Amino acid sequence: MNASDFPNQHLASGAVRLAHLGVIRVEGEDAAGFLQGQLTQDFVMLEPSQARLAAFCSAKGRMQASFVGFRRSPDEILLVCSRDLLASTLKRLSMFVLRAKARLSDASDAFALFGLAGDAVPPPLPATPWSLWRDGAASVVRLYPADGVARALWVAPADTAGPTVPALPEALWHWMDVRSGVATLSQPVFDAFVPQMLNYESVGGVNFKKGCYPGQEVVARSQFRGTLKRRAYLVHTDAGLTVGQAVFHESDAEQPCGTVVQAAAHPGGGFDAIVSMQTSAAAQGHLHAGSANGPALELLPLPYPLLDDI
Repeated sequence: MNASDFPNQHLASGAVRLAHLGVIRVEGEDAAGFLQGQLTQDFVMLEPSQARLAAFCSAKGRMQASFVGFRRSPDEILLVCSRDLLASTLKRLSMFVLRAKARLSDASDAFALFGLAGDAVPPPLPATPWSLWRDGAASVVRLYPADGVARALWVAPADTAGPTVPALPEALWHWMDVRSGVATLSQPVFDAFVPQMLNYESVGGVNFKKGCYPGQEVVARSQFRGTLKRRAYLVHTDAGLTVGQAVFHESDAEQPCGTVVQAAAHPGGGFDAIVSMQTSAAAQGHLHAGSANGPALELLPLPYPLLDDI
């Protein structure tokens, strides 16, 4: 089965509650300044009409969480991330607050999160990814599209009425998330990747002009010295895939060349996935899941251009 045979007919418009995501709230007059020193994106210059894709890295530049972040007010920023990383991430970030006037808390129960697709995305929302539009109490963030289908993240206080649009199957949203090519980090791949290994510098997840943050030297060196040997790719296979699963090139049965970062069932059969792997292996093809003799992986085109190495 060729994944390209099923690009759009299974996509639909609607909304789905995103129970796999949670919210970290950062409050206080130093909220933006604190995040500026911790994450890969610029939060000091964050406008009310913008959101940020960002990563929290170890001192070695390895991603320990990823976020979609935006302001709800001048002194309040929300960070949306995978629920399975929220508690550990909140603990780690809180260790760095020190004298900053910033309070961090798990606000997942205080907010409702929905994914919007197709005609459910509000027309006033600008078309540029990571744009933000206020709809009453709700904040709506433009996400990267999936096969040309518009997508957005809807965040509002938990007592707010949800989007009045048709329900979208959760499985379909997860597949669209994969097809967007923008990975959300989760526990099985914690501390495994420098941001460029997930193409974060090409989808607005890294600002190379801002000040220091944990791992900044490693991230910058990877970019400016042209040493990027691992990238994120889209793949399709007829077999099931799981996050954290190893990917092999058929020429090397001992050493994996990549890792499944995010995977979802394809509506037409099989699975699609975002895989971080060596660029040399991707160029040669003949990729397999689980072992050098495992199910074959078909490389798919990325839905966005990669930023050239600097």
